[in-house]
Amino acid sequence: MLCGMPKVLDDQLTTMRGELVGFAYRMLGSPFEAEDAAQETLLRAWRHGDSYDPGRASLRTWVYRIATNVCLDMLRSAQRRSRATDFTCDGDFGPPLPESTWVLPLLGDPPAEAERRETIRLAFVAALQHLPPRQRAVLILRDVLCWPAVEVAALLDASVPSVTSALQRARATLRAASPGSATSLSDSAQRALVDRYADAFQRHDIPELVSLLQEDVTTAMPPFAWWLRGRETVGAVMAASDACLEDRMVPVRANGGPALWQLRPASPGGAPEPFGLLVFDFGDSLISGVTTFLGFQEVRVG
Repeated sequence: MLCGMPKVLDDQLTTMRGELVGFAYRMLGSPFEAEDAAQETLLRAWRHGDSYDPGRASLRTWVYRIATNVCLDMLRSAQRRSRATDFTCDGDFGPPLPESTWVLPLLGDPPAEAERRETIRLAFVAALQHLPPRQRAVLILRDVLCWPAVEVAALLDASVPSVTSALQRARATLRAASPGSATSLSDSAQRALVDRYADAFQRHDIPELVSLLQEDVTTAMPPFAWWLRGRETVGAVMAASDACLEDRMVPVRANGGPALWQLRPASPGGAPEPFGLLVFDFGDSLISGVTTFLGFQEVRVG
């Protein structure tokens, strides 16, 4: 407990960490930056706890004001994060792009996000990055966290009409960014597809693997701005390569759904080590996208 903050408030702040990471992840598009933003938010809250006035705002509003300001500060000099499919692909891998280029995956299931998994999909978080930072904050607070307009206005030191106007513009931009719709598949159905994908991948059974993919499936491998579209194309590329014959897949969760660690021996006969993290998108009945984040370093939330 710091700076005279009552223990009950100190305890409440501690329990908010997971939801703050979820908020910051949507704002920033990086689990590493989200972790930093949540930590900075809590540090500022603890440091200035004696200035909190419950007569002026709820603790949540006060903390989210801090979190929003932290994220806005971090976004002032940041470039917009993207997905590989936002780039033109000419079939060449080219040089790897910096980590700051990409919307990165969020490992685990933050407890506070259990009912909002749709809004931490990679495609949705990438679409959010098209919004100006303050509009991004408005849309997350209003449409994701379901805050009343009057509370969002108080948090941002804005009027209710300006918040409403910002939300309308943000929704229009989000639609144009085409994040896609949420899958109708249950979590267990998604897991079954990913388990079958892992089994087919490890057996190098390309026909079985392709049968799990939508006809217009996309696959990408950040940090390279390279991607493929179409299950026949994906199948042909995988069939032509024997680089993955010794790889193993380990189930995990990322961005609200089932994912896979791809493990590969660092040397012949060596122990398998993380090579990439596979994050999936789903259509009505099949896998609609596979993004393999090569060299991804684990940051787990939840």
